[in-house]
Amino acid sequence: MVLEPVDPNARFHERRQRARHRRKLRRTAFLFALVIAAISGGVVVWLAGRGASPSTNDATPRAGTTTKASTQRNRYLPKEIRGIHVTMGLASLPGKLAQYLSLKDEGLNTIALDVKDEDGAVAFSSPEVPLASAVGAAGSFYKPAEVADQVHADGVYLIGRVAVFEDPVLSARRPNMAIQRSDGSPWLDSGGLGWTNQYDKRVWDYNVSIAKVAARAGFDEIQFDYARFPSDGPVSSAVWPGKRNEPESVTIDRFLTYATKQLKPFRVRVSVDVFGLAATNNLGIGQSPGKMARIVDAICPMVYPSHFGPEQYGLPDPQAVPGTTVGYALADFADQMHGKKADLVAWLQDFSWKGRPFTLADVQDEVLAVRRTSAARGFLLWNATGTYTPGALQPAGSDTAVG
Repeated sequence: MVLEPVDPNARFHERRQRARHRRKLRRTAFLFALVIAAISGGVVVWLAGRGASPSTNDATPRAGTTTKASTQRNRYLPKEIRGIHVTMGLASLPGKLAQYLSLKDEGLNTIALDVKDEDGAVAFSSPEVPLASAVGAAGSFYKPAEVADQVHADGVYLIGRVAVFEDPVLSARRPNMAIQRSDGSPWLDSGGLGWTNQYDKRVWDYNVSIAKVAARAGFDEIQFDYARFPSDGPVSSAVWPGKRNEPESVTIDRFLTYATKQLKPFRVRVSVDVFGLAATNNLGIGQSPGKMARIVDAICPMVYPSHFGPEQYGLPDPQAVPGTTVGYALADFADQMHGKKADLVAWLQDFSWKGRPFTLADVQDEVLAVRRTSAARGFLLWNATGTYTPGALQPAGSDTAVG
């Protein structure tokens, strides 16, 4: 029997908040290190936007343009996806992306790189997305065509992650495009963050235009995150201008249908992130995996064991049996997605939670559960600090975990 869960949304939101804090600390430390280096060694750096990027040659392509190599896209989809998430801040550090690509020796074949994150930041500026620059969202973390070329040179599949509706920047600078309070000011969730309006086609176009820049630059797949309604905060007081009389899932499906059609000419795959319990329970946020699976190419559930409550799936402590927890969750997704076009690619936990260590054996147990789910095509590892456990990406037949 599947028991009613403890709502994981608050825990997930707390993890995101901690991740934001860590990213800000890393960016500050990086800027400080560059200043010290410039003083002691005469190193010239260029600091701009919301982050820092290494100096560039004027002859290199501008963001939003492509080189000849980047138009020859790597359309090879791995038989089993074995990937990691990389933030735009980490990708901006000299040599850091190459360091992640070296994990290919351990089994890596996919990188999911932030193009637009849940802070509302966009990794690059582009004349194709003037609104990003106008509201101060556009950064200079990397040049998308150069990144695509670098990743493809190592034979690695490149996913561009675009966080959609949670957007503190656009909602603050364009309140008429935001979920609002009754006085017209931006509505804020329990973390004090603003969200854009799920019914507003201008919001759709903004996010799709950002995705198009990455697709044109050579990214193989666009992965939409936060393609949902807010899950916490004073939702009952929220006002959606132009709200339709339709279920939330229909609204999100309309966005995904529109985005997929807009991106079709670029020959990119389209995927969407969903909560780990979205196939087990109606969470009231517009995520219906069975319906989404008719629209997109892949559904990516965040099945982190630490974010399932006690007694979920009848397990006293889901984190104590990570493989069992992941297996139960993916079985529900496989049932909902049966006969649909989408692949199932799991986001797996590779981080410790609230002082409880999460070990290599734990990650391997999750991976084994994915491989035992016949409908699953692979997995992506999540760690907000960008530090991944050595050995976690081993191909099938190399891992040593027990069931």
